[in-house]
Amino acid sequence: MTNDDLPHRDQAAPGLVVYGTGWCPDVRRSRALLDTAGIAYDYVDLEEDPTATELVRRLQRGHRRVPTLVWPDGSFLVEPTDDQLLAHLGTDGAKPGDVGD
Repeated sequence: MTNDDLPHRDQAAPGLVVYGTGWCPDVRRSRALLDTAGIAYDYVDLEEDPTATELVRRLQRGHRRVPTLVWPDGSFLVEPTDDQLLAHLGTDGAKPGDVGD
């Protein structure tokens, strides 16, 4: 999958897209982690966008689990834990405000 396959991306500003629903606590958790880390992303609510739902179903071979996070290089995570998301972002797991020894 490439950035061209994502109908919700502004071609002038490629980046992370988070597909989710407003009622899902895992979506809220992942978005809060991204917000806290200062990671820019576009959010697409699957309840409001049937085209996005079809994209998510293609990625997941028919399933629609959220959150689904898609990067411009085509990599994606489905229902990641905080540690999995931080690892994909390339961070060491430290959150802003954490202090080292």
